[in-house]
Amino acid sequence: MRFILRKFAPIFIVAVLGAVIGGGLVLGYGPFFLGKSLPEAVSQLNKEVELPKTANAALSAARNTPIVRAAQIVGPSVVGITNKAYVSDMFNRRMLVERGSGSGVIFDASGHIITNYHVVAEAQEIVVSLADGRTVPGRVQGIDPATDLAVVKIEAGGIQPARFGDSDSLQVGEPAIAVGNPLGLELKGSVTAGVISALNRTLDIGERRFRLIQTDAAINPGNSGGALANADGEVVGINSIKIAVGGVEGIGFAIPWNTAKPIVQSLIEKGRVVRPYLGVVAFDKNTAQRYGYQLNIDKGLYVFRIVLNSPAARADIRVGDILLKLAGSETNSLAELRSLIEAQGVGATVPVLIGRNGEQFTVQVKLSEVPNE
Repeated sequence: MRFILRKFAPIFIVAVLGAVIGGGLVLGYGPFFLGKSLPEAVSQLNKEVELPKTANAALSAARNTPIVRAAQIVGPSVVGITNKAYVSDMFNRRMLVERGSGSGVIFDASGHIITNYHVVAEAQEIVVSLADGRTVPGRVQGIDPATDLAVVKIEAGGIQPARFGDSDSLQVGEPAIAVGNPLGLELKGSVTAGVISALNRTLDIGERRFRLIQTDAAINPGNSGGALANADGEVVGINSIKIAVGGVEGIGFAIPWNTAKPIVQSLIEKGRVVRPYLGVVAFDKNTAQRYGYQLNIDKGLYVFRIVLNSPAARADIRVGDILLKLAGSETNSLAELRSLIEAQGVGATVPVLIGRNGEQFTVQVKLSEVPNE
């Protein structure tokens, strides 16, 4: 899955969905690994390489760093999630196969697990691998494709929920620890460390605008849905995407926990996220050109269609109007319009500045919940 960002074009943002790892991946160093797939190599390495006798000995103060302590706190709360689906073989027999794998974070003792939507998308069976070695079935409790978040539910005792921190208190330069399953469950529980590279990094993906945490802690396929923690062992972000292009390293992104928290709670309680909507189909100048329309506007959005019985229809917004501002902020792109609408609550009444026939005026629009259809 790739997203193309205008801001970073032609850089690709890769949603780090853990792909099924086949025999085509060959490690290129040492005779021990030559010709082996990653699962085979890791399995043989685990069998033949003996850990040092002092592995469980008390660490010195120099070795017992905040990263070590944070990994010990977060590690038991990070799980592996395998997405399985039925396919037909050449004889038209139905077979259950693994579509991919990712990571998740245990949210509470009831068995709710936070992950990315793309990790569980279209899954017909979910298998959750716990840090203590147990494997249990899971079911999708709720999904929110708009923010790439999902909640999976398991029935299991003896699980350890993560500790969650205040992502708004993060400082650029402080340690960042990513825990997940890069490249699949063979490397489960992997820890990478770096720093918080930037905050409130705004990325436009499709028609939506995302504010994400940027980090140089390595995030690889399979890390999706895993934890980004601070040095206190608190989860402050859900690992989601990375920039994948030759010559670019150390640019990964996580959904801030303060952004994810209300979404997760809504998914647990309702199975979906309740959002306000305006009820218009609108184009900015550049989008209109892609569809063959020429708009003679410098600012705002051209209203192409009005949804029947929507808030916009009730406020007498019409086809051909120009949306100039919503709640006092300019609306020059679809991403801006969506962000402004979603910042309001369902039932909120907001002023919308309209341009019509060379005149400008303001209408009051009462936003309602996005209809199921």
